[in-house]
Amino acid sequence: MKIAVIGAGKMGVWFAKFFQQKGYGVVLADRKVEKLSKLKKELSVATTTDFKEAVAGADQILLCVSINAIDEVSKAIAPALKAGQVVMDICSIKEAPIKTMHRNIKTATVLGTHPVFGPGSNGVKYKAYVLTPTNPKEAEFAEQFKKWLEAEEAHVFVMTPQKHDELMAVVLGLPHFLGLVACETLLEQKNLPETKKVAGTTYRMLFTLAEATALETPDLFAAVQTNLANLGEVEDLFMAKAQELLTLIKSKDQKAIIDRMEQLKKKLAAADSDFAKSYDVMYKMLQSTEE
Repeated sequence: MKIAVIGAGKMGVWFAKFFQQKGYGVVLADRKVEKLSKLKKELSVATTTDFKEAVAGADQILLCVSINAIDEVSKAIAPALKAGQVVMDICSIKEAPIKTMHRNIKTATVLGTHPVFGPGSNGVKYKAYVLTPTNPKEAEFAEQFKKWLEAEEAHVFVMTPQKHDELMAVVLGLPHFLGLVACETLLEQKNLPETKKVAGTTYRMLFTLAEATALETPDLFAAVQTNLANLGEVEDLFMAKAQELLTLIKSKDQKAIIDRMEQLKKKLAAADSDFAKSYDVMYKMLQSTEE
């Protein structure tokens, strides 16, 4: 089995290492010569700046490029593809990239995928991995790939691209939005360094989310925020709920605030039977980062 990884960004390098460790032949392709020269020594994998050359002898091709580059890259490799090959992408958004790949690629099988983790992961074990086939041929390969991933103990979910993007509005879009707004708010506080020194658990969670979001790749953040169809509705709802709570706080209506929190607990209990474990989980997450 030979796999061509197109794009030597953080996730491209991660997958090149991952597949190499699993014993597959890997060729890593990127436009940047200096980056490839360095990676060739570090990873001991074949490298090339020629995307057609990379895919010509590959059984599977993994596009680890930005959403905005999918059109250009899929067009570039299309003439070198043949029946029997599979082209997958790893974009955080699925509907638009899959339509683009279908438009440009007519011979190989296309499969949209989304590994819901970052390059800091030590593998796919216990990680969510979404597959989004759109026709029987893609579904057939998706089932094979699902079995392979599950053998690696990944949590695999198969759904439509539309369903994926609907879920990602909440899973990715809303946390990104919260993190960026929180980061900008915290940076306006003149005593930010001191607040971090005396931080309790909830504040540590907040500034960790804020700082991690600020470190996100800007084009990924922008693509997620502008390409998920229902994300605006989710964020509008958040803003409305925030304004409702702020009104109660400004009016110093303690009874209304208490009643609101009690109602939230009841709703949580109905929606998630394990919600009471969240406080302990939060502590465990933070304790794992303590030195």
